[in-house]
Amino acid sequence: MGFVRTKDELDKYFALKVREFPDAKMLGVMFTASDEVTRPMLPAPLEQADMPGGLIFIAEYGATNLGPGYREAALFLRCKYRGQAGAYCLSMPIDSEPNRLYNGRDIYGFPKKEAKIHFESDDKGARGWVERHGIRFVDLEMTKSATLPELPPTGPTYLFKASPRIDLEPGFDGPVYLAEQRTEVLPKSIAIGTARLAFQASDADPWFELKDAAVLMAFYIESHNRMLPGKILTEVEPMGYLPHYFKMTDFYCGEGAP
Repeated sequence: MGFVRTKDELDKYFALKVREFPDAKMLGVMFTASDEVTRPMLPAPLEQADMPGGLIFIAEYGATNLGPGYREAALFLRCKYRGQAGAYCLSMPIDSEPNRLYNGRDIYGFPKKEAKIHFESDDKGARGWVERHGIRFVDLEMTKSATLPELPPTGPTYLFKASPRIDLEPGFDGPVYLAEQRTEVLPKSIAIGTARLAFQASDADPWFELKDAAVLMAFYIESHNRMLPGKILTEVEPMGYLPHYFKMTDFYCGEGAP
């Protein structure tokens, strides 16, 4: 232990390639949304999906191979890269300690922010909500009506990795990379049904921009999730990505609180 890690500690850390979530509970919805709303949210070189829309989930994870369990939520948009369908992560609130923020943000590029997250489930359905800065910006309630034997196949999650310039000039200190990462969801049970989805406006967490999204299907899954190592796909044009970077933080430019 200490400021400088030993070779043995480093070897053990880098040997832990797969993040295991053996007791995951996930409440979510698949939705459609207009091309006019979603296309500007996709950084190049990502392209619009054949059916614009995405996925919202609120999850509770039991103990993991990285430590105690925690709660998390996410907003994804369907997209394509070179013909490969996948999803782009716009937002990922988390209620955990800082090491989970590091794991998601610095390693993979997930836009994680600390939040207050509620999650509950029973035989009839599930409910969850996410709150930051006193605003409950998403509230989701699902009623179960049927079950599924398995999940449909899914593509990768597309993410961007970048480091802002230290001299505070517009841009980045190094390359901006497009990356992909896959998570295996090994279901124990899958319930589907109807949902009530509500948004509140928040400058810091603008999920309200998708207020007109139409829910296609609600789901509740109990599963063993395996978060696999990612990979870099390509270097992207940095100034084109710059307006999208600030989803990673609460944007502040000296004109009052976000």
